[in-house]
This record gives sequence, structure tokens and C-alpha cells, in this order.
Amino acid sequence: MGKVIISKIEGVIITDLKIISDERGAVLHMLRSDDPVFHKFGEIYFSKVFPGVIKAWKLHKKMTLNLAVPMGKVKLVLYDNRADSKTRGIIEEIILSEENYKLVTVPPQIWFGFTAIGEETALLANCATIVHDPAEVERLDPSDNKIPYQWK
Repeated sequence: MGKVIISKIEGVIITDLKIISDERGAVLHMLRSDDPVFHKFGEIYFSKVFPGVIKAWKLHKKMTLNLAVPMGKVKLVLYDNRADSKTRGIIEEIILSEENYKLVTVPPQIWFGFTAIGEETALLANCATIVHDPAEVERLDPSDNKIPYQWK
């Protein structure tokens, strides 16, 4: 794993990821079981995001997310509304792409959303700590003013 970058939000970890490229293509590392941020494996899925489409807001009550963008460009937005958090009320925007290849580890109870920016479809990967369970997810509309953020 690469260098850890300090997040504005308590408990969120941003880690530089390794890309090994040559004339044949590239290998984009994401997460290993011996990485410090790895806790356990639940499932991995990929979210295809069309340009300009907003996928927000979601909050997982129990799941930790491990997010990376191997294709396209995504603006990931996090919002901390945890009552006991030192960073309550903080919003963080993180641009993820192959050019800015990072793993963002998001603990439970953080609101998040994302949008593809630029002209191409993006692919966001999530290696989650638990299997998807609709009962542990909360959702809000992207324009809900409970989260003080304006998607542009």
C-alpha cells in the first residue's frame, strides 16, 4: 500500500494506490488482505456511472466501504453527520481516477454520493466488509437539504 493521506473526516482513510504499467497495459492494485485498512471481505461490486449522473445520498449503518476508480473520473462526496464525531458537519470532495488513483476507506455512518465528471463513463469499485443488506442502508435524494451540499 502507498502513502496515507489525511482526510478531513474522522475515520476516513485515503491511500495512494499502485499502478504497474507497460506497453501491454496496466495492473491497478486496489486492496490486499494484508493491507492495514483491510478488515474483512463481504463482497465486491462495480458501479458504472454515466457522465453527469448523481448517485447520492447513501449511508451504511454497518458496512465499511473501500472505494477506487480504475476507469473514468468520479467526484466522491462525503458528509459526516455522526453525533459523536469531532468532524461532524464536515463535507469532503475527493476526485478519483486512474490519474489520481487512490483507495478511500469510508467507515459506517458517513453519508456519501458520487458523480462521473468529464465525458466518459466511470467505474467505481467497492470492496465492502459485509454483503449488501437493504436493511442497513439509509438513502436521501441528492437534492435533500438535510445534507448541506449542492451538486453542480
